[in-house]
Amino acid sequence: MSLLDNPLPASTQAQRSTRLAFLIAGFAGAAWAPIIPYVKLRCGLTDAHLGLLLLCLGTGSIIAMPVAGALAGRLGCRWIVAFSTLAVCCVLPVLATSSSVPLLAVALTIFGAGIGSIDCVINVQAILVERACQRTMMSGFHGLFSVGGLSGATGVSTLLSLGLSPTIACSAVSVLILLGGILALPGLFTSHTSSGDNQPFAIPHGVVLIIGIMCFIVFLAEGAAIDWSAVFLATIRHVDMRYTGLGYVAFACTMTAGRLLGDHLVRRVPGRTLVTAGSLMGALGMLLIATVPVWQLTLCGYAMVGAGCANIVPVLYSTVGRQKLMPEHLAVSAVTTLGYAGILLGPAALGFIAQSLSLPFALGTVGVLLMVVALSGMILPRALINGEDQG
Repeated sequence: MSLLDNPLPASTQAQRSTRLAFLIAGFAGAAWAPIIPYVKLRCGLTDAHLGLLLLCLGTGSIIAMPVAGALAGRLGCRWIVAFSTLAVCCVLPVLATSSSVPLLAVALTIFGAGIGSIDCVINVQAILVERACQRTMMSGFHGLFSVGGLSGATGVSTLLSLGLSPTIACSAVSVLILLGGILALPGLFTSHTSSGDNQPFAIPHGVVLIIGIMCFIVFLAEGAAIDWSAVFLATIRHVDMRYTGLGYVAFACTMTAGRLLGDHLVRRVPGRTLVTAGSLMGALGMLLIATVPVWQLTLCGYAMVGAGCANIVPVLYSTVGRQKLMPEHLAVSAVTTLGYAGILLGPAALGFIAQSLSLPFALGTVGVLLMVVALSGMILPRALINGEDQG
């Protein structure tokens, strides 16, 4: 039985719950970042040991995403989000207080699995809401994810700067996430998301594989901005350490603004045009960062990357919802897993390239890969990426 064969929650309630779920996902994922230095200091970790510990988060996410997608196909979205949100709320205080590295490794794996499961399932929910309401809303949903990320990192940093301990700060965040999750649950779907398909996993193929690779590259560009912008500004452009965070700020602000305005843009501009033009803008921005030795233009480059990449992933997720090659819950989990591999594992690969050649060369490589995304957008079926079959 398909979800759409059953009565849907009121469209306004479903939309509201989906928006709140995206906000919670971004908020919860970013809330962990400001307490990383406290964990490093408390446990006496070297940079290498911290890097290995952080791999637990990525490993948990990558493993959980296909599992969450399979479960969403059988159980619907609500209970996966509920269980994952509860798991995140339970382990956040552990991350803030424990000095046991093995316990932290387990907690980070659970935290990553919870965040990864939520990220996967809310995209399934978003596709179903778009289809039920016959409206383009994916960019706005992802925009709220970005708002949540900025709010989570800023909020926890503010609490810590006011003198609160990491334990109190993370406990407060857990309460907020739990309350938000409770408010979001009523509009999340509980029915099966595909008809009669009991296949738990599927290897992406065809157009789904192409979309997954495109998402991997775009998320890689985002990971490069998150993990390498401050290092690049400090070591290559010789910017004062107090201002090295401006690169990510420029990227995050234009990406968030672009996504919040994206639904209006998507309704007026064909999806293929948005993907192609956005990828080319991101590529130009990344090449500007890598080649022009003026730090002000480097900031402009990061702003261009954020603006260009803002609506590529939302358009691609909507495209996944329109394809018929794979059941949507399996396709979304496959694309999400591939995409998040870019943001979780890609920056480490850039580090190896930077070590062997140079950091500008590594970032320039990302620019070239974004050109590949532009070309891939041109070969996707026009009706599929533009949503022409949606009327």
